[in-house]
Amino acid sequence: MIEKLVENMKDEMVKTMVEMIPIKAISPELGGTGEKERADYLEKVLNAAGFDELKRLDVKDESGYIRSNIIAKIKGKEGKKTLWLAAHIDTVPEGDISLWKTDPFKPVVEGDRIYGRGTADDGQAVVSSIYALKALKNSGIRPKNDIGLMLLADEEVGSRYGMHYVLDNYNFGKEDEFIVPDAGNSKGDAIEIAEKGLLWICVKVIGKQGHGSRPDLSLNANRIGMKLALSIDERLHYKFSSANNIFVPPYSTFEPTKREANVQNINTIPGTDVFCFDCRILPSYKVDEVLYEIKDEVEYYKKKFGVEVELKLVQKSDPAPETDPSSEVIVKLKKAIKELRGFDPVLIGIGGGTVAAPLRRKGYSAAVWFTTDNVEHSPNEYCKISNMVEDTKVFAKVISEY
Repeated sequence: MIEKLVENMKDEMVKTMVEMIPIKAISPELGGTGEKERADYLEKVLNAAGFDELKRLDVKDESGYIRSNIIAKIKGKEGKKTLWLAAHIDTVPEGDISLWKTDPFKPVVEGDRIYGRGTADDGQAVVSSIYALKALKNSGIRPKNDIGLMLLADEEVGSRYGMHYVLDNYNFGKEDEFIVPDAGNSKGDAIEIAEKGLLWICVKVIGKQGHGSRPDLSLNANRIGMKLALSIDERLHYKFSSANNIFVPPYSTFEPTKREANVQNINTIPGTDVFCFDCRILPSYKVDEVLYEIKDEVEYYKKKFGVEVELKLVQKSDPAPETDPSSEVIVKLKKAIKELRGFDPVLIGIGGGTVAAPLRRKGYSAAVWFTTDNVEHSPNEYCKISNMVEDTKVFAKVISEY
């Protein structure tokens, strides 16, 4: 039975995770050098498995760094279509290092947990996907259709050099389907079939810097920026207040997040203020509708306070079409979870951001699923070894019967 093969590879899976995490794979936009070195390591792991096809789709980005994507395949008996497992190999930086109990890039195994940056997002999925295909290869089972693996770059900052590049440079079949292990919950009972629209925007308020004792000679961009951020926040929540219970959470979210440093000393009135919003928008609204409301509020503040305001659009994407619940990938994934976990998973929507969205926009069926405690991007990030192994069993069962 293929699940037993997975059990026997547990120590090897842990070893791969522990060796992979120290090889940093951070986007240049986030202060790193890209994914090439990690891809080099993973290519060796894949080479040893002896898959029927193995290729790199590397591209040089605007900073001159190599962004690496890997594709591997196992041929099926008929091969009329391919079921793909698609995980991303890039990670976010560690954040505030003082909040970590261990070195984020020196993974630590404690009981059922492996601690380290990128263990949950998306290292667990990378390892599970690789070893699901390896289990299939070792089992001698030859499924009806082809089985593919994609290890992708650049997911954390928009997938320009990852999924989007691969979609433009690899010939997928019209009937290909995808499993994207990049969102889930601690029970593993939710399959994501829909994502919200996405808008990341930064607002720069330009006033006039001056001495803290002479506000009459200055124009405090900090005060105006705070007021504007609150006004945008209130306006968006009022204008876009509908709910859709398939999504978690069931409403659009508009979160003020990043703020840039302004002045270095207390007694200087800031001449600039920069703040950003992360907006996740239900499919009942267009992203451009949200953008219009932000621009309209900005125009009001420019006239009221006599400031200049610049908008920087960081990411923008309308909601992708929902995956058909009756598609083969959904049906087979639900069946495998039921047989191996003993419960029927529910179908949900999430806030967006996985590589399933560009796939759905191209007309492909994609299921997003894995088992996670939702510690992604947090200090002391970890994955559970048991989740990694049990997810691999689910993936192996699905691909062996596809």
